[in-house]
Amino acid sequence: MTDESVKSTLLHEIATLKSTGFNPVIVHGGGPVIKQTLEAAGIESEFVAGHRKTDAVSMKYVEMALRGSVNGELVSLLNKKKVGAVGISGKDGNLVVAEKRLHRETIDGKTQDLDLGQVGNVKSVDPRVLQVLLSNDFLPVVSPVSLGQDGVDYNINADMFAGHLAGALQVHSYFVLTDVDGLMEDINDPGSLIKKVTLEDLKTRYNSIIRGGMIPKIESCEIALNRGAGQACIVNGTRQGALTELLTQKEFKGTKIIS
Repeated sequence: MTDESVKSTLLHEIATLKSTGFNPVIVHGGGPVIKQTLEAAGIESEFVAGHRKTDAVSMKYVEMALRGSVNGELVSLLNKKKVGAVGISGKDGNLVVAEKRLHRETIDGKTQDLDLGQVGNVKSVDPRVLQVLLSNDFLPVVSPVSLGQDGVDYNINADMFAGHLAGALQVHSYFVLTDVDGLMEDINDPGSLIKKVTLEDLKTRYNSIIRGGMIPKIESCEIALNRGAGQACIVNGTRQGALTELLTQKEFKGTKIIS
C-alpha cells in the first residue's frame, strides 16, 4: 500500500468487484504510516521483544495514523470511483471489544508475560454495524483501533482483526493480501507455491515454511475459518487481477486454505 500505482490498481479491482455484485469489506493496518507519524511527532518507539510498545501518548498518534490518514485516504480514493465507501474502526458500534495483549516468551526455561501497553487482542465481535452498511450497499473500510472493556483504546494487529471479522460475518472468501504469491515450500522458488492446503496440514508447517511475517497471516486464516468463513486465501495484492481470478472461478494463483 506504499506503492501508489499498486494501491490504485487494487482499489480499482475492489470497486469493480463491488459494481458486479460482490460485497467487499476492507480491513487495513498502516505500519509505515504509524512509523512516519510517530517520527514526525518526535516520539521514539520503544520495542519489547521486537514488538512496538504503545503508551497513551503514542496511541493518540497511532489512532491519528490509522483512523485519520490511512482510513481517510482509502475512503476518498474509493469514493472517487463511486462505490459508497464508509470509514469506521473497531470502536464504531462496538464492532470489536479489545483486551490487553501480553507478549509471552520463554527465556532460560522461564516464561514471562511482557506488557506492550495499548496493544490489544480481539475479545469479541458484534458485526451488526457492518451488516447494516452492507445491506445498504456501502463498502466498509475498517481500521483495527478498538475499545476495551476497561475504557482504554487499543491497536490490534490488522491480520488478527480481519480474521475475526471474516469469521463473524461468515464471509464466502477471506483474502489476506501480501507481497508474495502465497505460501511456498521454498521462498526462493516461485514454482513451489502451495495452491491448496487444509488447516490440519498447516499445523506441521509452523517454524518451517510458516515463519516471520507469514505467521500472523496464517493464524488469521485459521481464526476466520474456525469462526465461519468459507475459505481463506493468501494473495499477492501487488499482482493485478489476483482477487478477480478466484471470485470469478478462473485459474487462481495463490494459496487457498480450507477447513
